[in-house]
Amino acid sequence: MPTVLVVSETPLEIPRVWVEFDDPADAAQRFRCDLTWLTSNWTCIFGVGCQGIYADRPDDGCCTLGAHFSDKDDEARVAAIVEELDVDTWEHKPKRTRLKDWTEPEGSATKTRVVDGACIFLNRPGFAGGAGCALHQQAVRTGRAPHTAKPDVCWQLPIRRTYRTVDLPDQTSYLEVSIGEYDRRGWGPGGHDLDWYCSGNPAAHVGREPVYRSLKAELVELMGEEAYDVLVLRCEAHLLNVKLVRSRGARTLLPLLIHPATVAARTPRSPRARRT
Repeated sequence: MPTVLVVSETPLEIPRVWVEFDDPADAAQRFRCDLTWLTSNWTCIFGVGCQGIYADRPDDGCCTLGAHFSDKDDEARVAAIVEELDVDTWEHKPKRTRLKDWTEPEGSATKTRVVDGACIFLNRPGFAGGAGCALHQQAVRTGRAPHTAKPDVCWQLPIRRTYRTVDLPDQTSYLEVSIGEYDRRGWGPGGHDLDWYCSGNPAAHVGREPVYRSLKAELVELMGEEAYDVLVLRCEAHLLNVKLVRSRGARTLLPLLIHPATVAARTPRSPRARRT
């Protein structure tokens, strides 16, 4: 049997550096961004090491449960891509492609239908058109950014955008928009039951670029171009600070400044491994 290194996820509760700045495009809102996450080296490893959220379906990635739509616009955008797919590009294409043919209700929400244990858009290994999300692949084939073709929850993961109203002592308020890590808790109580998850796993912190660069298109969609430009300045200043701390040998500060999964991914591992 092959020998593989088993890497554990880092804790959910970790020290983080956050930055706040006014939205250049909207004076009524302010961004709060997790620099520890956005400067980490997380990258999607679907098909190249991802073990899937359920141990008995390692090839599904995080596509086992299907995707909930955020609103009607989200549904309509995906529906337009659906009309472009055929049997050569979509393994589980139904005979008809009406909305009800590829979605299903879950409580009061609507989600992509689950077929044979996973999302209807997930092409399985061995499919001639290629394994993986049929929507994602169609976007790539036609020269579009993948986030323009997939349900919101799919392309945003593992970035989490949340909102809250902040009331100030002078009886004014502003909308706070937080941009951070979509860790296990973002899935709700069931997130703790996932067999494997990537955002805090060193196995996925092997990207060549930090998150704020590798997921530029997604961040621009979530924040707007002007706010993203401000974020880049803050992220680059943070990385310069990390470089300075390292040059002075202050290793005790690194867990605050660098995501621990990125630190672990860069740390030489013991030659001991578990056989599977």
